[in-house]
Amino acid sequence: MSIQLSELEVFFAAVETGSFSAAGRRLILSPSAVSKLVSRLEDRLNVRLFHRTPRMLTLTDAGHVLYDEGQDIFAALSSAENAVLSCSGDVSGTLRVHSMVSFAKYQLAPIIGEFLERHPKLRVEFHLTNEPVDFVEQRIDVSIQGGPLPDSSLVARHLLDSPWIVCAAPSYLARHGTPQTPDELAHHNCINFSHRTHWNVWPMLQDDEARTVVAKGNLGANHGDMLLELARYGLGLVRLAQFHVGDDLATGRLVPVLTDFRPPGQEPLYLAYQSRKHLSPRVQAFLGFMREKFSTAARPVMQAHAQPQCGALPGE
Repeated sequence: MSIQLSELEVFFAAVETGSFSAAGRRLILSPSAVSKLVSRLEDRLNVRLFHRTPRMLTLTDAGHVLYDEGQDIFAALSSAENAVLSCSGDVSGTLRVHSMVSFAKYQLAPIIGEFLERHPKLRVEFHLTNEPVDFVEQRIDVSIQGGPLPDSSLVARHLLDSPWIVCAAPSYLARHGTPQTPDELAHHNCINFSHRTHWNVWPMLQDDEARTVVAKGNLGANHGDMLLELARYGLGLVRLAQFHVGDDLATGRLVPVLTDFRPPGQEPLYLAYQSRKHLSPRVQAFLGFMREKFSTAARPVMQAHAQPQCGALPGE
């Protein structure tokens, strides 16, 4: 008895999407092909993995065991497959990229078409959230992360540095004036994230000393794009990453303020991925493409295990 990678991948997709049809859409397979592969896996293991009804799939006890324990099996099989593909250089399959929503919208969307033109056998799926991601459970290949790096076994490569800009619409500044010092922020409506995050404390430099300002206002949102829209409508000051507001600043739709009090240093963004012995060609291709498109060289932050020559990252 042996478990095949294709069968296990289909099984995971069916569990995580809740239906054979949804699993087929994820993997670009017909529902009948998904059903056939799951049935083949059940026959191979001599167990039933799903309770099937016309409306839903539910895992059997054996299905729960395979899903829980199968993560390690899948990782081992993927590692073996990646080791071979790394030498063949075949860039194909599905690349799953996790990113902050704003970075994906304003930075990745304009360039991903070129990446796919270079690799026509590849499919890219984006998982967009500002929350931490579980690489194994959500089967993420590469994550674009900002802020402090988590203490984990991930490998992280520096992608770029982005300053954070305090800005407002000209209409807001015309009505309420332009703050001249950080202390004057107390008299302004500051639009901020509604969830607890280090981004809600605005660092400032005053009298050559670093300080922080707790920005307060009557508007908040859990999504940076909503904060941006509120600022565009002249409802308050906002602090967002330059890659998020760059177009608005260039067109004058938003105006930077307190530029003399901006602290030195910029928030780094990283490409993070699992510390595996072998990187798949699709991950290697994406890392190389991102390094090409962004000016800062992607230097190692946390080293993974040494890789064989055929699996080395481009340009390393």
